[in-house]
Amino acid sequence: MTALKRNPTIILIAGHWLGAWAWDDVLEHLETDHSRAIAITLPGLDRDDPARSTRTLDDQAEAIRDILARVDVSTDQPATLVAHSGANAPVSLVLDRHPELVHRVVWVDSGPMATGSAFAPDLPEGLEELPLPPFDVLAQQASLEGLSTEVLERFRAKAVPEPGPVLRQTVELTNDARSTVPTTLVCCSIPSAQVLDMARGGHPMFAEVANLETLDVIDLPTGHWPMWSRAGDLAKTIQSAASQTS
Repeated sequence: MTALKRNPTIILIAGHWLGAWAWDDVLEHLETDHSRAIAITLPGLDRDDPARSTRTLDDQAEAIRDILARVDVSTDQPATLVAHSGANAPVSLVLDRHPELVHRVVWVDSGPMATGSAFAPDLPEGLEELPLPPFDVLAQQASLEGLSTEVLERFRAKAVPEPGPVLRQTVELTNDARSTVPTTLVCCSIPSAQVLDMARGGHPMFAEVANLETLDVIDLPTGHWPMWSRAGDLAKTIQSAASQTS
């Protein structure tokens, strides 16, 4: 891994239903630390895109690659990718296709996907998109701990339905070099001890963690959306990870 001449660019990528706006609170803290941080909205999550519901994981991976090129990321100055939740699918593709451009990947209450996996392979083909479910339903799938009524109202107002093709598409990975990219797991709704047990046991959600060559594990106890419930602490964790030289 090439030694960095300065702190690398940090690319923030939120999970399902979310755009760049989801990182606003974290960006405020990172800007105080004078980091070069950029939050992006993936294809399919731009409310004004008329073809939004047809976007695919490949479209999302290419968009991340385009951002890396636009901000002059290179093998000499690779970026830190921060992937929250369902952003793990397109980021896993980027790690597979361009590992040399990534200084470190930070998984926020998430982890790398395994080849042949999909988020919702049984989602009906006729379902074009998946709206944000009611919060009582969502809470059965992911912890809402730490989210105020005001935050939940903003989440509901700004959420964009997730494109069906993104949820159904199988992730195909071929490059073992993806496992050499230094990795930080930020464990929020599932404690790190449990995550590592799941990885060792081959659980589909975290099986790929067992293949990582360089791994740091950090507990940040809260719900599944720490960019809102613990924004300052998450920003410090991201900054610390991005500043590591290997």
